[in-house]
Amino acid sequence: MGILCCLLFLLLNLNPSLSYSLRNCSIEYSTDASAEVSLDCSGRKLVTIPDDIPRNAKLPQLQNLGIGWNKFSSFDSKDLQPNVTSGLKVLDVHSNTFEKFSITTQTFPHLETLDLSRCGHEAGMTLDIPHNVLELSDNLMWKLGGTFKTGLKKLEFLDLSRNFNIRNTFQFNNKLKSLTIVGSELSDLNPELFWPIPNLESLDLSDNKLKSLEFLSQAGLSALRRLTLRQNEITVISETVFQSLPALTHLDLAENPFSCDCSNAGFIQWVKSNNQTQVVNAYQYACYFPLEQQGSKLLDFDIQSCWMDVSFLCFISSSGVVVLTLLASFIYHFLRWQLAYAYHLFLAFLYDSRKRKKGAALHYDAFISYNVHDEAWVLREMLPVLEGEQGWRLCLHHRDFQPGKPIIENITDAIYGSRKTICVISRRYLQSEWCSREIQMASFRLFDEQKDVLILLFLEEIPAYQMSPYYRMRKLVKRRTYLSWPQAGPHTGLFWQKVQRALETGEAPTDNTDPLTGQAGC
Repeated sequence: MGILCCLLFLLLNLNPSLSYSLRNCSIEYSTDASAEVSLDCSGRKLVTIPDDIPRNAKLPQLQNLGIGWNKFSSFDSKDLQPNVTSGLKVLDVHSNTFEKFSITTQTFPHLETLDLSRCGHEAGMTLDIPHNVLELSDNLMWKLGGTFKTGLKKLEFLDLSRNFNIRNTFQFNNKLKSLTIVGSELSDLNPELFWPIPNLESLDLSDNKLKSLEFLSQAGLSALRRLTLRQNEITVISETVFQSLPALTHLDLAENPFSCDCSNAGFIQWVKSNNQTQVVNAYQYACYFPLEQQGSKLLDFDIQSCWMDVSFLCFISSSGVVVLTLLASFIYHFLRWQLAYAYHLFLAFLYDSRKRKKGAALHYDAFISYNVHDEAWVLREMLPVLEGEQGWRLCLHHRDFQPGKPIIENITDAIYGSRKTICVISRRYLQSEWCSREIQMASFRLFDEQKDVLILLFLEEIPAYQMSPYYRMRKLVKRRTYLSWPQAGPHTGLFWQKVQRALETGEAPTDNTDPLTGQAGC
């Protein structure tokens, strides 16, 4: 028993008690070589620094001081003796209502961490100290004066959560590495706020009603490694935002109302494919928009259908429609007859090829191509002479076309089933679509067979300048037979003799001299 008492006495003398109490505070200190001492006066309803805090060198050097959750209205580092402040590293004064707060480098030369959270008053502050960690959360409307800014040039860790007056705060804090601003309603965050702190490595902007991350593209945070954006209002994210954060390795976007559509296709692809950045619990991100996607997961959205650029396709389609409309208008106005002519020449070519294979026989001496308004002249003047007197077998629309057969086939059969085609030309003839097709097919047969199969009879004097420009076959048959009924005058007998001669000959005359007048024909 005596031996145990001796050992206890030695322990008490060699290792002082780990903690003991003053009247209003509790002191704890370690017994190792660091001799770290902590003084806790929190939650004691104090209004001033306790007068029983040791003011002499008997107390080992203090490193942690806590006077939070009291009723201080002012705090001045001069109220503490040098043996209390000279070695202090951590100062916790949270949850007080300061009207004045002042500490300087002279009194706190080694201070590293300062907790001024939940003080909630527009206090006048003097913070000229070299500390690294500053806790200023829950202060609502802190009045951040010039002394506050210039006195924090060595600050590395700063918490400004739930403060609503954060503007140009970091102008003199270019060594800041960690910044926390939670619950401060920074929906209109300006990228210029971050320009003075390019060395920032960790940023927490959770619960700030942020709707866009575009400010990060111009914030200049090239050293940022950790980004937390939980509980905001972000619906769409562009993958280009993260291209401005080349060092990013940790990203937390939980509890944001993501839109699961093609506007997020780039971001979804980036989350799945990037190997540098860890997106925390990305596979748990839920869809909020559109309504039909609610309940599904963001990364389950099928992005394959989004790679086609709809806007570009719309541009190409609309441009194509405009170009085609202009081209169609141009073709219709300037080239429609040339195209129609080429089309019917092609049909005639196909028909002629089939007829040659079948060896079709000729059923008529001539097919008469005329306009219905000129039918009276054909029946009164032409038929009695050519069929009655001269004995030619003629093919006419109203009499010889096969009923029920397509008109274009009747025309083609009539032209290729006759030795020759006689075109009774008048102004109405030139204006008729079907007459133009007949003469087009007849002219193709002329070109194809190289025979005089086309005879032109003009019922009217038609000057060349009045000839429609789309009747270009006029130039192609310049050297063929032309007969003019008006120029025949009283010599109708001679006119019909010339028609008979043209029907009898296999080749046309080699010039365009009018057989009645000796002058060039039209």
